Amino acid sequence: MELVWFRKDLRINDNPALYQSCLNGPTTAIYFITPEQWQQHDVAPIQIDLMQRALNHLSVQLGKLGIALQVIEVNSFVDIPARLVAYCKQNNIGNVYANSEVEVDEITRDIQSQQVLSEAQIGFNLYQADCLINPGEVVTKQGDMYKVFTPFKNCCLKMLRQEVNLHPYPAPVIQGAPIENPDILLPLDKINSSAWPASEEEAYQSLQKFINLHVEDYHEQRDFPALSATSKLGPCLALGIISAKQCVYYLLQAFPTLLDGNATGPVVWLNEILWREFYRHIMVLNPHIGKGANYNPKAKNIIWNNNDEDFVAWCAGKTGYPLVDAAMRQLNETGWMHNRLRMVCASFLTKHLLIDWRWGEKYFKQHLIDGDFASNNGGWQWAASTGCDAQPYFRIFNPTLQSKKFDPNGEFIRIYLQQRQGINSKQLHEPIKPIVEHKFARQRALLSFSVLKAQEHQGG
Repeated sequence: MELVWFRKDLRINDNPALYQSCLNGPTTAIYFITPEQWQQHDVAPIQIDLMQRALNHLSVQLGKLGIALQVIEVNSFVDIPARLVAYCKQNNIGNVYANSEVEVDEITRDIQSQQVLSEAQIGFNLYQADCLINPGEVVTKQGDMYKVFTPFKNCCLKMLRQEVNLHPYPAPVIQGAPIENPDILLPLDKINSSAWPASEEEAYQSLQKFINLHVEDYHEQRDFPALSATSKLGPCLALGIISAKQCVYYLLQAFPTLLDGNATGPVVWLNEILWREFYRHIMVLNPHIGKGANYNPKAKNIIWNNNDEDFVAWCAGKTGYPLVDAAMRQLNETGWMHNRLRMVCASFLTKHLLIDWRWGEKYFKQHLIDGDFASNNGGWQWAASTGCDAQPYFRIFNPTLQSKKFDPNGEFIRIYLQQRQGINSKQLHEPIKPIVEHKFARQRALLSFSVLKAQEHQGG
């Protein structure tokens, strides 16, 4: 008997571990619930709810293929290897199949699982299904990791044109008569995620709708939070309900010259997928950043202010800056925040308030439905100027100018700040009782972040 072990790959299609397992013999499936680990990783209650819904959709699809799904609860990853081996011995499992993950604890879990399975003479087969290109394979001519996004992107595009197979794996072979798997209940606090797709079919429909209606204008509309102009596929990508490869494959079907840079909106969206890729490759090759470290070692010399009252005000959307406050309330009320606003809020926390980016990273992860460790960490270190190819330390967003530029009529602000409903568009963007004055905050940040002045900018 073969066993496929599901993680953040909650889909039937483009799932190499599932596909290969089903090819090699009768297959059963397993999923480990790890409440303590998820709490340590700050998984948001709304993402737990989405995970539960996605698991139940997956369970139904596996049942149609004649595959039983066994759900086992353990506290954390360290408890998995022993339980996995015991399950394999009890059920006469000869081989385990799984798709690899990029985070430090997940990699450690797989190394330990490999060891105990090998000792028990059970095969362990890992596949890569999260990235377009295997982490570690996009390197300079000297064999080093790219330290700047643009040359990394160009190398990716060359590989995607010439050598990478972008065809998603097909659905697996049917294993037997349909069965009915039991409902799955995750034993953690949850917040309703029903506004978001949770099945493969819904995710695919969302992707096609975005490609058909929005992607050609993406480069012009993506920065305006009042518009519904982004794909909003982040939650599905984070849990593996859909894969990055599927996104690029179907985008290529609609825009065959995409990889040659001949379709502006689609190319800009592809760049966003490649930023996701970039942060994953960095995570694998620099595991210390998965443990709270700055990517740039000079950043350890930044003296953070870390004022608790300021942080509470930022969390609650009470900074006095309308765009920042509306964005934080969007996060708190919906579990999601527009990407432009993530940059504005992260810049405000780290540069205006001089609060350690790790505080913001944790808060976002605790609330985001699309919480993804590599992307969240990469985005926060980018905003804080501590990361790989981060924004320069002297680039400090002016929240009032950002507001005027990207929400000119105040449509977004008025959704989340009811008290600003009657204010005209000119006055709407001005701060009211701000917790810090912009000019002062900017000068203070420039001084504090000047420890990064000598950082090197290498093209790889």
